[in-house]
Amino acid sequence: MLLAPLRWLARNLSTLLLAFLLAVVVWVTAVISNDPNEEATYRAVTLERIGLGSDLLMVNDIPSQVRITMRAPRSVWAQLNSDPRRVQAWVDLTGLGSGNHTLPVRVRIDASPIRLVNIDPDDVEVTLEQLISREFQVQLVVSGESPLGYRKGEPQIEPLIVNVSGPESNVNRVVQVRASVDVTGFVETLQRAVDLEALDENDQLVENVTLIPRVANVTQPISLEGGFKNVVIRVVTKGQVANGFRLTNILVSPPTITLFSSDPQLLDSVPGFVDTLPVDLTNLNDDVEMNVGLNLPDGVSMMRVPSVLVQVSVAAIEGSLTLTLPVEVIGLEPGLEITISPSVVDVIIAGPLNLLDQLTAASFRVVLDLTGLPPGVYQKSPVVDLFPDFVRIQTTLPDTVEVTIEIAPTPTATLDVTLTPTPTATPEP
Repeated sequence: MLLAPLRWLARNLSTLLLAFLLAVVVWVTAVISNDPNEEATYRAVTLERIGLGSDLLMVNDIPSQVRITMRAPRSVWAQLNSDPRRVQAWVDLTGLGSGNHTLPVRVRIDASPIRLVNIDPDDVEVTLEQLISREFQVQLVVSGESPLGYRKGEPQIEPLIVNVSGPESNVNRVVQVRASVDVTGFVETLQRAVDLEALDENDQLVENVTLIPRVANVTQPISLEGGFKNVVIRVVTKGQVANGFRLTNILVSPPTITLFSSDPQLLDSVPGFVDTLPVDLTNLNDDVEMNVGLNLPDGVSMMRVPSVLVQVSVAAIEGSLTLTLPVEVIGLEPGLEITISPSVVDVIIAGPLNLLDQLTAASFRVVLDLTGLPPGVYQKSPVVDLFPDFVRIQTTLPDTVEVTIEIAPTPTATLDVTLTPTPTATPEP
């Protein structure tokens, strides 16, 4: 019974296999026609590094991204574009030691079917170095000089020891760690946080190393020497500024000075200030500056300069004035006439009192520019023009006026007729 079917199967096996292959071809053709393959370059993929030992550092730069060209059905491309996490690229540093290495770029794509066409780059050059650390004592460099009469004490720095870590080749270049501070012009103790620098034998900054800590606290004591005293300057004045003016400010430069005396007790008797010689303000009506001497006790002298610069500022006392001025029109086109409401405005002027008294309405002009305007009703702002330089226009009341522009009426011709009476003849007697 079994032999008959087996004989039939043996006789028709090739036909059955051919039919199966034809079915597969038809199925593949149908799938490809509905979901065709496409070849393209995927968006840039971040290149990761894995497996780097904790005692090693990568000292060269490698590409941060790679580009992958692949061939895949359109539906697979849709999956990849909707979720970038499906495509990953990395280089594996596991088990590597110091030196140069050429590593292949590995790719994982969480989708199928896919055929990789190209990876750019397909390998990278990696240079690894041993991570080391060394300790250095901080070298403090203080530059600059204190003003005359002041002296610098012994500076202090905290901490004294710092740790420098990084690639072995870079750390081995470091010969010192330096903190620099400039005390030029300081008259009191300086306290500052200073950045630390790792330098090589040529005093050049060594890059790619880590300093712990990166800053140090520097204290540089600065004190006044014996026989010297720092005091402020008080300006003494006499007289009054000109009528209509007021004193606005007095400045002295420098505001403090250093005094010297060979007698310490005499210097101690000087208060915390010294007076200038009197500055005469009589009839002053403008800013002035002058060199003025100081009223110093005998046996006490001022260091560096024999006098100080005094700057005196004065300003005119101001007031205000209100004038009623007519509005003048400019730019009106021929054949037009206007009506201005109101035709006069009040102008409030501010300036020095002594000059305001000299002003009249003739000193000002209020104009209204109507250039290019056709007939109609307008709201326009008049402008105060040709006013004296020493005053300010605070406001104009009202700030707008109504202007009505109309076509001027055509004049009517008038016929003048003069009748001359005819004389009547007088009869002869």
